[in-house]
Amino acid sequence: MDTLSYKTISANKKTVDKQWLLVNAEGQTLGRLASKVAKLLRGKHKPNFTPHVDCGDNVVIINAEKISLSGNKWEDKTYIRHTGYPGGQRSRTAQELLEKNPASIVERAVKGMLPKNKLGAELFRNLRVYAGTEHDQEAQKPTEINLNDLK
Repeated sequence: MDTLSYKTISANKKTVDKQWLLVNAEGQTLGRLASKVAKLLRGKHKPNFTPHVDCGDNVVIINAEKISLSGNKWEDKTYIRHTGYPGGQRSRTAQELLEKNPASIVERAVKGMLPKNKLGAELFRNLRVYAGTEHDQEAQKPTEINLNDLK
């Protein structure tokens, strides 16, 4: 008699059901928003989560310019990049980056919470961030979710 009556199911590309989710970033704190979106992208909220497979959902974030940062982070938080030339290190504060490209603040925060490998790069491609309320994914009919309801 076989005492093991269940099998562990491992998800793969064929068995994964990906959905389109719409997240409104208005009034959300940046780090909390990014960690919850990273969980959605990774698929950790699903019962068939498999660590080495892209089993997460596609996420569309709107109102990226209306995020909030606590404390003095608008002036103190710096984003550093390098041009590739000697002495080419450039830095911007969060306020300057928000004025130039509001979507990049959210993208950088979410990307930092994804795995640093090929799977993480693949998961990051499932994220779309828009500064206003208009987005290009109406054809996919994304389901709007409230991040405050997630753990």
